[in-house]
Amino acid sequence: MHYAQITERLAQTGGAKWAVHQRCREMKAKGADIVELTIGEPDQPPDPSLIAACHQSMLAGRTGYSSGRGEPELLEAIAARYARRRPGVTSANVLCFPGTQTALFATMMGLTGEGDGVLVGDPFYATYEGVIVAGGAHRESVQLRPENGFRLTAADLEAAVTPQSRVLLLNSPHNPTGAVLEADELARICAVCKAHDLWIVADEVYEELVFDGAFASLFDDPDLAERVIAVSSISKSHAAPGFRSGWAVGPEEFCTRLLPLSETMLFGNQPFIADMTAFALKSDLPTAARMRADYKRRSQLFADSLEALSGVVAYRPQAGMFLIADISGTGLDGDTFAWRLLDAGVAVMPGSSFGANAGGLIRLSLTVPDEAVEQACERIAAFVEAL
Repeated sequence: MHYAQITERLAQTGGAKWAVHQRCREMKAKGADIVELTIGEPDQPPDPSLIAACHQSMLAGRTGYSSGRGEPELLEAIAARYARRRPGVTSANVLCFPGTQTALFATMMGLTGEGDGVLVGDPFYATYEGVIVAGGAHRESVQLRPENGFRLTAADLEAAVTPQSRVLLLNSPHNPTGAVLEADELARICAVCKAHDLWIVADEVYEELVFDGAFASLFDDPDLAERVIAVSSISKSHAAPGFRSGWAVGPEEFCTRLLPLSETMLFGNQPFIADMTAFALKSDLPTAARMRADYKRRSQLFADSLEALSGVVAYRPQAGMFLIADISGTGLDGDTFAWRLLDAGVAVMPGSSFGANAGGLIRLSLTVPDEAVEQACERIAAFVEAL
């Protein structure tokens, strides 16, 4: 039977990257004692007020069809959030989606096609490969160097640009490295994008999880209003990944052109989730502040322990919910290390899930209690010392 080309393009971009995580869950279901440090699922629940808002909305009958662009109250709440960063943003600049992942997919489908290049820092988040190649585009890697703190540099970006380049997919704060770009670095990156007439898609899902200092974004520059699209969600900021509520904010023409694609895919998200999200964005909740403190403290616990191990180099994150470590000095690559460590009672993500440039790395999630962090550190130390 015949299948569309998109199935071939996506054949190697799916769940295989999470094989260690899936095996971990299977083992735990059978009673295995494993510290799970694989995916970025917050270890605290959403604020009770969000659950109450969602519940009240359902009781009020908000369970019908939704607007394809997004529910009016949520559109206004998102627009107000971004207008505080860049005056002039309105509901016409917003499209709502079920999570950042869907927003990224739709955005890339709307901006790129067969033969186009998408520049992205390497290492990169595991699903970026899929959203780039789905529509026929290809990934153009920009090496993120340890000596630069894994921050994208304008010089490396310039060297990676080709005649096919159409988009820079910019992730700051960055997953998996936790690197955060500062305003001066972004200004130099912006100059490269202008020189080559590149779209900038800014994945800012970890915006509220910067440990120290201010968050900077190219979206906030009025001169880039027709070039930058910001995507985000409440998954990380409000510890609500299962509600699948995200958005894309960009030029009005972009939103107008993308709306038919969004409607074809989804025709809106659930009104009761939209109401909950609007409430979340309008409220001053303590969730993000608690997570920032937790993740910073746990990253220090992990880094202090890992740095004492022979052959291991830990990179302290500036934001987010992950820490990466270079374990190539142990004589193992990331995949072998992760699979063997799983048998020792700790599940981590192998670096290869985040691109070829991360083959010697592992990623550890910070979303477990401190006691579990300490237990994982003990098990990792014993594992490394036994190599």
